[in-house]
Amino acid sequence: MKGIVVKCLEEGSTLELRDVKAPILKEGDLLIEVVSVGVNRTDIMTRERQAGYADGANETSEDIVELGVEVAGVVVQVAGDSAGISVGEHVMGLVDGGGYAEYVVMPANRAMLLPEGISLKEAAAIPEVFLTAYQTLFWHGKLQEGETVLIHAGASGVGTAAIQLAKQLVGARVIVTAGSQEKLDACLALGADVAINYKETDFSQAVLEATDNRGVDVILDFVGASYWQKNLKSIAESGRWVLIGALGGSVISQVQLFDLMKKFVTLTGTLLTPRSATYKAKLTSEFQARVKPYLDNGSIYPIIDRTFALADAESAQTYMTENRNIGKILLTNFSK
Repeated sequence: MKGIVVKCLEEGSTLELRDVKAPILKEGDLLIEVVSVGVNRTDIMTRERQAGYADGANETSEDIVELGVEVAGVVVQVAGDSAGISVGEHVMGLVDGGGYAEYVVMPANRAMLLPEGISLKEAAAIPEVFLTAYQTLFWHGKLQEGETVLIHAGASGVGTAAIQLAKQLVGARVIVTAGSQEKLDACLALGADVAINYKETDFSQAVLEATDNRGVDVILDFVGASYWQKNLKSIAESGRWVLIGALGGSVISQVQLFDLMKKFVTLTGTLLTPRSATYKAKLTSEFQARVKPYLDNGSIYPIIDRTFALADAESAQTYMTENRNIGKILLTNFSK
């Protein structure tokens, strides 16, 4: 089969479509013929790690596809307990890497049947970002009805998912940050109540103005170090601050812990890709039960910026690192 591997170069790495070994199923696995795969920042981090492990320039990493953690496709084989999923069914879900390929293994307990009206080419825009947004908002942020949430990178894949989940599931008031008017407009169209251009405005001051100086109950923070002080100003007493990225750095030279303590802030962090198989299965199950009806009736839907052919994975990742996208970037195989 064909798949994308990391080719190491003197100046870094590139992605190359090659013949690779087909995946091996274990008990409880499904073999998926991939139709579309989501591009995520975790893929870029995995690529950088692979390149860092290479033993020299101009060597190609071992021909195993590691990139790609969410796919949509057709079940072509099952091994043992398939959790009610049959050969021929169209599914989407999280995989343990390897999605940048023609075939990939997916644990059956993470497979989700496609929502009504969503095609296989669109469905890969759902699993990673919506599950990340769901666990962040409700498992870690404990967002409740009537509360206010600040979502940074509001036009990103996770951001566009989080806006919809916060509005539709608990009717929260949503404040977002983004870096262009086009992105702000997209966030407002999805239901955001307040949209702040962080390049032009001190977002912490704008948040306080929008909340009568109270601050927000929950922060979804993709940025990290460079937003530390402004987030601290933006959060309300007893607020929940959830770190899910470090685009603005991961090291803060000095932190006054009493600033957190005197506001009774809960600071926590989470990632999805490194989580256990049990965690991912439980999250998938709860997400399906609570959110699939909204996906079925179209009140929640994936936002897709653009699609690239699998062979153009390098261009897709470059597009992501340039922060040009509103919503998801997908790689597609056009056989289905």
